[in-house]
Amino acid sequence: MSSEAVSHPTYGNWRRPRRAGLGPLGLIGTFGAFGGLVLTLLASLISLIAAAVVLVPLVLFLTPLAVRTQDGRNVYQLLALRIGWFRRKAKGSHTYVSGPLSRRADGRFRPPGLLSRVTMLEGRDPYDRPFGVLHHKGRNLYTIVLGCEPDGGSLVDPDQLDVWVASWGEWLSRLSHEPGLRGATVSVETAPDTGTRLAHEVLPRIQPDAPPAARAVMEEVVERYPSASSEMHTYIALTYGSPGGQKRKQDELLADLAIRIPGLLSGLVGAGGGSAAPLSAERIAEVVRVAYDPAVAAEVLDAQAQHGGTGLEWDDAGPAAAVETVNAYQHDSGISRTWLLTLAPRGTVRSSVLRGMLEASPGTRRKRVTLLYRPIDPGTSARIVEADRRSAQFMATSGRGMVQARAASEMAAAEQTAAEEAAGAGLVEFSLMLTVTVDSADELADATVTVRNLQAAARMSLRPADRMQAAAFTCSLPVGVLPWEYMLVPHELQEAL
Repeated sequence: MSSEAVSHPTYGNWRRPRRAGLGPLGLIGTFGAFGGLVLTLLASLISLIAAAVVLVPLVLFLTPLAVRTQDGRNVYQLLALRIGWFRRKAKGSHTYVSGPLSRRADGRFRPPGLLSRVTMLEGRDPYDRPFGVLHHKGRNLYTIVLGCEPDGGSLVDPDQLDVWVASWGEWLSRLSHEPGLRGATVSVETAPDTGTRLAHEVLPRIQPDAPPAARAVMEEVVERYPSASSEMHTYIALTYGSPGGQKRKQDELLADLAIRIPGLLSGLVGAGGGSAAPLSAERIAEVVRVAYDPAVAAEVLDAQAQHGGTGLEWDDAGPAAAVETVNAYQHDSGISRTWLLTLAPRGTVRSSVLRGMLEASPGTRRKRVTLLYRPIDPGTSARIVEADRRSAQFMATSGRGMVQARAASEMAAAEQTAAEEAAGAGLVEFSLMLTVTVDSADELADATVTVRNLQAAARMSLRPADRMQAAAFTCSLPVGVLPWEYMLVPHELQEAL
């Protein structure tokens, strides 16, 4: 008898963007250091006191840039975060009240924060299916949301998994060529099954003259099955910007987005997305409503089963009240905490690396894992890849011992990335956000332990989004809020720091 080893495909080769500059200073700090040294040398020609007058402020300015936390933030960024939190708290913007008792004239329940100026449009795709469009007025961005039911990975051949991953990579590569696309998010939301859908499917089909034993069995299945099962929903939000910042007519905009939807859906189906369809304006409002008030999830499912919909509008999808604290965000019937990715899994990983994180966790009301993608155009991708390649070659030839061994591994990864980009692969920046919603503040400690175990199993590092929990919660929703589009400091300047 002979046995043959089964090889499982592995993935990886993602790399953190390399910061230009001298050591931890960054590009701005490096220019400041060299410019300050030149000024110090010129001042020393006058007197030593003049040189000290120039050198001391220079050291005081550069030291906070050189001191960095484990996730790469410097002292200035930490101070800006704390100052922003104190300003919001002083103005009272960390609390939100809507509805008839609020200051709003219409008395409706609009979503808060980054979604306060968002409006909803609706169009029809080429198959006459309704799809909602979220208009972010402050940035003149438009978001469409696609829903899909991905095929599970259980009892699937490794070759099929490899095909799905390759198709997903090709779909992401196509986003770089999508005109006007600013970014995409993939949200996977899990929650304990309420049993409403199963009850509406089974109980009406029980015949009145059914045997008592059969009736008792079916009723017991409806009662006990939801306690051991969970529901999972996957949403893909694509955010577009108007070309050149021009304002377009609503009909032209909806027609342009409608044409793109069939091609996007076909790519998702080929990547193992299962049945995929665009979400209507009502369905998007329901998703946001349940996220802010998890207790109404059963009522929403009940209304969908009995009446085919809830009739919910976007202006009523927000919470009645919300309060942001340093490490949590309380909203209606739930309290949430969000974590941000600081370090992706190092080395090679298998296709099941995020399986534990995506599955429902005991003791949580809802859990949402959101992947954020920022496609890079082909011209910029080539420049980034070549710059990383030259930097990796320099580091590999200028060190010794363990440093040289690690630099050689970096050089091999950079060479592979350059070869794949030259063959037509796209370059995408990505990150991950994890939001856990529980019923009370007392359960947050258990949720934190659960997340710590999940990130250890996934070989990644996460940190809580302290002092920005409300914004992080909004960014994790499938509504197309892209963090880099809402920063006061431009993204290029952030990278230079």
